[in-house]
Amino acid sequence: MYKLLIRPLFFLFDPEKVHHFTFRMIRVLCKIPLVSSLFRTLYQINDPRLEREVFGLRFKNPVGLAAGFDKNAVLYNELANFGFGCIEIGTVTPRGQEGNPKQRLFRLTSDHGIINRMGFNNEGLEAAIRQLKKNKGKLIIGGNIGKNTDTQPESYTEDYLQCFNALHPYVDYFVLNVSCPNVNSHAKLNDKVYLLELIGAVQKENAKFDVQKPIVLKIAPDLNTNQLDEIIELIAETNLDGVIASNTSVSREGLKTSKEQLENIGNGGLSGLPIRDKSTKVIQYLSENSNKAFPIIGVGGIHSAEDALVKLEAGASLVQIYTGFIYEGPRLIRDINKAILRQG
Repeated sequence: MYKLLIRPLFFLFDPEKVHHFTFRMIRVLCKIPLVSSLFRTLYQINDPRLEREVFGLRFKNPVGLAAGFDKNAVLYNELANFGFGCIEIGTVTPRGQEGNPKQRLFRLTSDHGIINRMGFNNEGLEAAIRQLKKNKGKLIIGGNIGKNTDTQPESYTEDYLQCFNALHPYVDYFVLNVSCPNVNSHAKLNDKVYLLELIGAVQKENAKFDVQKPIVLKIAPDLNTNQLDEIIELIAETNLDGVIASNTSVSREGLKTSKEQLENIGNGGLSGLPIRDKSTKVIQYLSENSNKAFPIIGVGGIHSAEDALVKLEAGASLVQIYTGFIYEGPRLIRDINKAILRQG
């Protein structure tokens, strides 16, 4: 029903407006008696064979929702009804910010992709915490954190630490988002010397808590093999808990969308089916060349159960969806979990 009726209707309208409308719709529907139960019946697969222990955490299944969908942690309790094993909120910055000027979200329907240049639009740290205090404990919550756009380079680390310390009681693991192409000073955030500083500072704060939370790094799909080798070295040097591969891509290679349309859209991060293979290659390279030394969460272009299985076979311990969720609907979560069970 989603792909035949709901998606064609939604795709008639501005993507960002549809996103906000969908949030309101899901929230209203889940307040109707028995609707949440119906969603769980339709989409959840509860089977102990799906459980995964990663980063010392037990996930009820390996299919998560990537950051960017529920930026402000307002819908994770309702989204849990669709069968996710984890939901990553954010990217959260210390202060709320509007992000980049609109229009900033574009569908590439012929490619089953999305280009966004949202610019870390979110309501800020305090708003996220207010929502996370409503957590009903249905699934694991990840906290994706970043810096404010107007933060000066000498204060980048301070922004991350502020988010880390404030969110620590409310999320199960942290993601250091240093690879989003839609923020300024992107180069510094990918510099190995700075990453060593940032990771070290966050780990020092983590050690002050009675219970330490796993910390992972989200990387771009556009890194070359030398840069990926640096990531492997970085993980080894810092003993970081893992990697999310990958974020959105700045490449426009191999798209069916016309050059004219792409020029009209302009810059932004590409997600969805066009980056599927690129993301998988990054996962495979990291897994093989590190001798599976750390867990990898595989993200990028998962639009079918087969896409997810390929990521897992390439070395991912868990997978996350975002653009595939928009194009394929909530049935995708169930299909992936069923396929994993069939594999045994």
